[in-house]
Amino acid sequence: MADPKPGWQKLLQADWIKPLIFLVLLVVFWDLAIRLFRIPPYQVPKPADVIATLWADWPMLLAQAVPTTAATVQGFILSALFGIPMAMLIVGSRTVESYVYPLLVFSQSIPKIAIAPLFVVWFGFGMVPKVLAAFLLGFFPVVVSAVQGFKSVEPDMLDLARAMEANRLQIFHMVRLPHAMPAIFSGLKVSITLAVVGAVVGEFVGSNSGLGFVLQRSIGNFELPTMFAALVVLSLIGVILFWILDLIERFAIPWHASQRQDFIVAA
Repeated sequence: MADPKPGWQKLLQADWIKPLIFLVLLVVFWDLAIRLFRIPPYQVPKPADVIATLWADWPMLLAQAVPTTAATVQGFILSALFGIPMAMLIVGSRTVESYVYPLLVFSQSIPKIAIAPLFVVWFGFGMVPKVLAAFLLGFFPVVVSAVQGFKSVEPDMLDLARAMEANRLQIFHMVRLPHAMPAIFSGLKVSITLAVVGAVVGEFVGSNSGLGFVLQRSIGNFELPTMFAALVVLSLIGVILFWILDLIERFAIPWHASQRQDFIVAA
């Protein structure tokens, strides 16, 4: 007779079940903390109230999630389109690096919540301020990670490519870019999560739609279950976008050590 325990062990070791178990434990601790410390509902709502709000207001939350997701994706795409070429310029030219790179680092000390109202003044209400806010938060991680990836190529590999009479374009395509891809994807993963934050910041200061607007309205009306429900939906958006990017990475660089390790463990 076959022992059923290995099957349960495999289920518990599945990648998707571990965060689910941890999430359930967090919800249980959340509920116990409210009951134990008698936290009033106007400070922290009960998990049951948040779940009930999610169930009742799911169509509204889903509709409001569409503009937030659109702004996030557009800002992220702009971050990738401008961040990776900027990293290529920084790595390819010491002059560009000496002038531009310190300014990029300096720009990160400026609070984005202070700049977002200017976008409303310049571009009005709508999608543009949200996209720009998402772009600003997601741009820097892409640049820093890509620069690190392009610079981490072994000099011996570059010398070998030059000895084989490869031109600069061929060296970039066959040596620098493949070697930098893992670092670039690491920066993109950070960027996609920060782009969600940027989109919400843009909705805080100048929008009448989106989950950021729902958060602002629910905070003003002390509708804490609605606020927590919107935060749950925002978290789901970030997780789904991160998972999509991780899936793209698996197909784009299957030769990388991390992907091979996953294959070995799965086997």
